[in-house]
Amino acid sequence: MNGVPMRFPALTLASLLVLTTLSPTAAAATETLNVDLSATTGAFHGGATGILYGLGDPGVPSQDVIAGMRPRTISQKAPDGDQHPNGDALKVADGFFAAGGTDVHIYTQDTYSKWPYEDLGIDDYLARLRPQVEKVAARPDRDRFVWTIFNEPDGIWYSDWANKKQKFFSDWTRAYRLVRSILPNARITGIGETQYRADHLREFLTYAKANDVLPDITTWHELGPDSLASYRSHYADYRAIERSLGITPRQICINEYSNRRDTSVPGQMIQWITMLEDTKVDGQLAYWSLAGNLSDNAVRAGRANGGWWLTKWYADLAGETVRVTPPRPNTRDSLQGLATRSGAKATVLLGGTTSDVNVAVSGVDARVFGSQVDVRVSKTTWSGYEGDAGQPPVVTASRVPVVNGKVSVPVPGGDQLAAYQVIITRAAGAAPVANASWQASYEAESGLVENATVYTQDDGSGSWDMAMRYTTSGRKDVGSMNRADSRVTVSVTVPRTGTYRLGVLYGTNAFVGQQALYVDDAHVRNLTLPATLGWTYRGRYDTPIQLSAGTHRISLRTSGPGGFLGASSNVTLDRVDLTELTGPERTVYPLSDARGSAQLMAGRTATTYVSAAEDGYYRLTTDWTGIGRSALGLTFSGRRAAGADLVGSSTGAWSGTTTVHLKAGITELKYTNTGRMPLSLGTLTVVRDTAADRHAVRVEAESGVLAGGAAVTAGPWGTYVGWLGNGGTLTIPRSGAPGQYNLTVAYAQAEKNTGHPYNTDAVTRTLTATEAGGKATTAPYRHNYTWDGFWPETSPIDLSTQSGALTFGNPAAWGPNVDSIQLAPLVVANTVRRKGY
Repeated sequence: MNGVPMRFPALTLASLLVLTTLSPTAAAATETLNVDLSATTGAFHGGATGILYGLGDPGVPSQDVIAGMRPRTISQKAPDGDQHPNGDALKVADGFFAAGGTDVHIYTQDTYSKWPYEDLGIDDYLARLRPQVEKVAARPDRDRFVWTIFNEPDGIWYSDWANKKQKFFSDWTRAYRLVRSILPNARITGIGETQYRADHLREFLTYAKANDVLPDITTWHELGPDSLASYRSHYADYRAIERSLGITPRQICINEYSNRRDTSVPGQMIQWITMLEDTKVDGQLAYWSLAGNLSDNAVRAGRANGGWWLTKWYADLAGETVRVTPPRPNTRDSLQGLATRSGAKATVLLGGTTSDVNVAVSGVDARVFGSQVDVRVSKTTWSGYEGDAGQPPVVTASRVPVVNGKVSVPVPGGDQLAAYQVIITRAAGAAPVANASWQASYEAESGLVENATVYTQDDGSGSWDMAMRYTTSGRKDVGSMNRADSRVTVSVTVPRTGTYRLGVLYGTNAFVGQQALYVDDAHVRNLTLPATLGWTYRGRYDTPIQLSAGTHRISLRTSGPGGFLGASSNVTLDRVDLTELTGPERTVYPLSDARGSAQLMAGRTATTYVSAAEDGYYRLTTDWTGIGRSALGLTFSGRRAAGADLVGSSTGAWSGTTTVHLKAGITELKYTNTGRMPLSLGTLTVVRDTAADRHAVRVEAESGVLAGGAAVTAGPWGTYVGWLGNGGTLTIPRSGAPGQYNLTVAYAQAEKNTGHPYNTDAVTRTLTATEAGGKATTAPYRHNYTWDGFWPETSPIDLSTQSGALTFGNPAAWGPNVDSIQLAPLVVANTVRRKGY
């Protein structure tokens, strides 16, 4: 395995002109997913979105994206361990628990620096294990930590099982009893092998039972491409082993699962989630790329990709699961799904096919759902690993009759990388409507490819090698764009004249890329593409373009009007998306979908997750109905917003609009009923308000006052301030009222450890902003692949003076390079009106 994405052998040799066409996939017959709401299969478990090294450092990723994904369990590094530069279990635990997490598993052997772990003998290991347990024992929440005392023993230290299993049993016993001697109630996992090995498990459990050292949680890995077909048989076989040995059923955690090609891909991940939920076990996504990005489901530190939205949907489920029958059970890369029932609401999650799907729902109890139901179908698709995705659109919606306890829900096909959410509720109020904009996608390799090379990244064989590569849309991409006349041109047809969002899925090898955008051979602009981890680790760059109705040629080229763009233009192009824009960014959130009831009793809360395409001001309009005087308090990212309370003075329907600065990505928004009487939440409508951006003040870093070694540096994309930290500081003057602000720093930093065979050991840097006459506020800045390509990162800051300057630095280490700094008041307007007036 190799964690550094690489280019692979070309499909064709580069030539002066390569025309690649891909025949449209023949429309597959409609597949049927049967859902029986009357056949319950147990309480919803919600354990499939655990993660190995999903958290890197406090704030990376943000609390918002952790809470939205709501992993039950995570596995992290041993306290003060040397295996990776971040992911320390004790450093990330408080934030994880605050975001709703249940258990932190500790990989205790990750105390070692090398991979595979240095084998210095069991005495050396136990000497390293003891202080870990003692540190956890000093915590009041000690029982929320779980101990993985051996990781992959079949591959590390004990691979010669026939000759070393007795040594493993002896070493297991010593480590087990050491942990229990310090923490008598400690939960310990095992055997934790690289794959399911029935013979090893039977021998191990036989020994462990006889010697009173049974694991509390049974673990193994499911990493192979065939796990999607074989896992359920492994599960059944393991339960049979327990019964045959007279062992009470253990909790199971598949503590590393999924292939590299699957993480972040909704249509792939739904297959894994389904099988783990069906068997009511916990599962932890494998660590293939970076610590702290929720196993490729978080973009930057606080944004969401298409995969995150699927995990959020899964985390939103409640009630009981019901029987779902796919057309081909236990078949990899096929239609799979799961469903829950909670009161008069049923939810189905499905995906993994290019076919249209008929969701055939039976057991719809008219006493609960009535004679008609409202149906909404939403879609989330792959947006790349570093590609933002907003709230998934509703692609179809209808009010349909219930006939003999049955409802048929058509789900559109054509996208194997997508997953869908079907929500069925008792009909009430106005019928639901779809809100998806017109959208189309075009594979780069299917266009006119000139002086570049089409690469096959997935040959469809299902081999281990293919599964361990990063996903590529259409399985192919275009690379080697290293000539002045390299270009890719796709033909597009749009239905109306207007503005469209052009989304380019691309990869760079850890450098800022550049391409010249042409429409119908006219230069539009040069695109500056943020760096990505590697050639096949996809980002997505969005830009608006104007198109008239009809057919156009969209071309991405290595040369613009000024000539060859140089090495920065040698990027990998994967896919081009077009989405119709009909006005400012606008999203409607039915608060009946919020976590917690929309019927808020006094003191209770409801939580929703708001997505923003960019840093800036948005108008948040909340509708509710109250009895007597009603009051709502708003909390953004755990921060109660001053001046944003919504108050209705009397009984009736109310609407309150708050203009608030949102960070790009995901913001957790909590509503709290601060009144005495119950109220009912309706909808939240979020609209971009660019005019309000005038309230924000942005300063170029090089205009500030530098001290202690900080220096203005010229880079290929402009000047910035470097050498911040370790005595180097940047001071920015300010004027304005004290209060709650958002601080946006455009930063770059690419520090990492080297030497790990497949993980990228990225390092997080921090920067402290100290207000003259006020306090110091520290924020993390995640590795962003390059020293001179800048990402905006927004964090909260509370200011207490009228004009105290802000000084940025890091007294203990180096901080990131900084291009600009912006301060934006959190709330700038708040109004409430009675609806209908």
